[in-house]
Parts: sequence; structure tokens; C-alpha cells
Amino acid sequence: MHRAGDSGDRGAAARRVRRPGRDLCEIADLSPAEACAVLAAATRVLPLAEGTGARELPILRGAQILSVFSEPSTRTRLSFEVAARRLGAEVVHFVQDAASSASKGESERDALQNLDAMGFDAVIVRDRRDGVPRAWTEVMRARVVNAGDGVNEHPTQALLDALTILEAFGRAPAQDAMAGLRVAVCGDVRHGRVAHSDLQLFRTLGAECVVAGPGDLAPPDLAARLGAKVAPSLDEALVGADVAVMLRIQRERLGADVAIPDAASYHAAWGLTPARVRLLKPGAIVMHPGPINRGVEIADAVADGPHSRILRQVTLGVAVRMAVLARACGVELL
Repeated sequence: MHRAGDSGDRGAAARRVRRPGRDLCEIADLSPAEACAVLAAATRVLPLAEGTGARELPILRGAQILSVFSEPSTRTRLSFEVAARRLGAEVVHFVQDAASSASKGESERDALQNLDAMGFDAVIVRDRRDGVPRAWTEVMRARVVNAGDGVNEHPTQALLDALTILEAFGRAPAQDAMAGLRVAVCGDVRHGRVAHSDLQLFRTLGAECVVAGPGDLAPPDLAARLGAKVAPSLDEALVGADVAVMLRIQRERLGADVAIPDAASYHAAWGLTPARVRLLKPGAIVMHPGPINRGVEIADAVADGPHSRILRQVTLGVAVRMAVLARACGVELL
């Protein structure tokens, strides 16, 4: 190991040494084998996530995890917190508001380095800007887990979505585990970071993927880059699909160039209704990353119906995030 020549050099070198563990900023950070290992680990701790067994597996006792959500979130933030606590870790929340040092002119880089100097093992970040989690890996020693960045990616949502599909069809996590399944991802694919991560992971696991959305919200160039085909209508995307992943319109991210019809008109053309569910294969499942807009992209009867796995996604999300946080802290999960 290289030894620095003086105390100043030693300090600089120490700042560059990352904590044990692995970052998860994008789905591409996981090889197919690593993705399957995370899913397998999540399966092993599922009773803990469901609350049907022990309430804690303290393999991360003593670990401190920083949670930085600068964009509104309920499910994801709480899911990560529950996952961390059930592994015995302590979660510290940082809120960047008028009471923080940012109001005094401190740069984001300085703020991050000061937080990192407190010795956190991992940091969970959600941000409105694309690429923030990756950029933080260049500043922090703590391992970084992306909880959603801009319109870029949401890797833990993709992992829990994949686990939901595998469970529904009785398949174990393995390469090509989704082979033979047709997955339709419908709605605002362009601005949907969930769609971007989902499509990459589903294709890696062998699924056939098709996307559909109004206007420019399912652009062919994006679909091609993510390995999916584009259907001209929702009905055509759903025909023969094993899985329908419905996405809300990301109105907070739409530019002035995107015109979206009113809720009733959107539902008529692009909403998943009981009639449209009958276009799916028998035994197909319906998913949604939430929050759902009832009567817009999905009807009440579908969201609450027998094909829906929406609440199951939430449960499996806790298990997946337990596996991801253990990986981030460099700890073997079971």
C-alpha cells in the first residue's frame, strides 16, 4: 500500500478510501449475477420484511446510514428506513432547508464532505437532478445508494419489480429467469426513472419488453436504447402481455412542449380498465410503482382487483432494500 509522505497527504489519501461495500447508482452497476444475488438475498429475508417472523436481523447493528431525500417521497423513504432498522442499523435524516448550512452559503460539496466526516457507512439519496448519486461517489467515502435521481434511474424499484414478477410466476432468481415473459410498461416512459431501470433489468433477465404512451412520452429512440419495442396504443401493448406496469404522468417534470389531456380523456385512451385487463394473458399481473392516480392511469377495480400486485410490491421492496443496504455496507445477508 502506498504511504503518504506527510500528514496532509495522509489526510487527503484517507478521504479517498471508500467504505467497505458497494454503491448502487444505476442498474448497470449490477452484473446479471449480482442482480440475481441481490434478489436471492431479498427472498431469504422476506419473512422479516413481511413481519411474520423475527422483527430484527441485527447484522448491521452499529452501522449508521445517512438518508438524504431532497425530493418528496413516502414509500421509498419509509421502505429504506424500515429495511435499515430491521437490520439493526441507525438511520440519520438530513433535511436541506432554511435551517441547514446551505442557507448560509455552504456549497453542496463542502456539506457532503462534512457529513461524510461523521463516519456514515452508507448514504441513501433521492434528488431531482440526474446523476447526483454517481457524483456523490466521487466526494464521499460512504457507499451511495440511489433512491431515485431526476428522470434517470430508480434501481431498487426495478429490483423489487423484478422480484414481484419472479414470485408471481414461481421463478427463482437466475439469469434468464424472465425468459418467455412479455412485459408492457405503459405511461410516461420518457420521464419515468422507474421505467428506465425496469426495462434494463427485465431485458437482462430475459424478458420481452414493450412500451406505450401518449405523444412523445414513449419515444422510439429511448425504447431502442433500453431494448424495448414501441406499441402505437395501450391496447396493442397489452395484448398477450404477462405483466402490465402502469406509470403515472410525471407532471412535475413535463416541459411546456408536452400536452397531456385531462384526466377523463387520458383514462379513456391510456387507462388500465377491467376491459383492457382482459387483453392480457390469463394469469397476468398488474403493477404500479406508486403513487397511483385512480381513474387516470388505472381504474379502482384494477388497482384493487385479483391481478394487482401493487401492495405486494411494497412488501417486497422492504426485502430488496434490506439486501441492497447490506451490500452497501459490505455485509453478507444470511
